[in-house]
Amino acid sequence: MNIEKLSIPIAIIIAAGLIAGSIYLSNTASTKQAVKNQLVANSTGDGIRAVSADDHIIGNPNADVVLIEYSDTECPFCKEFHNTLQRMMSEYGKDGKVAWVYRHFPIDALHSKSRKQAEATECANELGGPTKFWEYINLLYFRTTSNNTLDPAELPKIAKAVGLDVGAFNSCLSSGKYAAKVEADYQDGVKSCAGSTQCGTPSSIIVSKDGTKVPLQGAYPYDQLKPILDALLK
Repeated sequence: MNIEKLSIPIAIIIAAGLIAGSIYLSNTASTKQAVKNQLVANSTGDGIRAVSADDHIIGNPNADVVLIEYSDTECPFCKEFHNTLQRMMSEYGKDGKVAWVYRHFPIDALHSKSRKQAEATECANELGGPTKFWEYINLLYFRTTSNNTLDPAELPKIAKAVGLDVGAFNSCLSSGKYAAKVEADYQDGVKSCAGSTQCGTPSSIIVSKDGTKVPLQGAYPYDQLKPILDALLK
């Protein structure tokens, strides 16, 4: 849901959305090239922070296409999009073509529990590395019914389920040591706002090696995301 208006020109509103609405995408080379031409012409997202070793990334860091997602763990649309991106990685990640970067964007006014959940995923990363980060966040999205419904008591249960030391996890979470990291992601998301005139979740930017940056606002269905990836990979 979009809640915060920013002074970003209307001209940069989601090129990918325009494409999805105006072109019926086939799998032909000519159509892929036409889509890519339009993506390049309308690309934006220059304010986004560069991907670094501090990011949570699944897939090849040197992939031809990187999707950077800003997400809120209690947002129902983020839960839906999480499944879409898992499918994306199962199709494109195995050969190293596409990578997925996850960044935190807790919307406190709507989901007061999501910020602590984001810190919990950082604790999972501290205690078990990237593998446990992704296992933890996958299970968190699976267990929550969204809209601020996950009981905080579930957070250590999820830690136990993915094989983390629960005592160490609870100590990490109660310390608040990752609050600043979560806030830094949030502020970066506000600054870039995924190329939209409003901030909401999920917000994403697809970055290709040729410098094209395609903003996506909302939970794109897989059948709309796939043609954009194919066009950028051509």
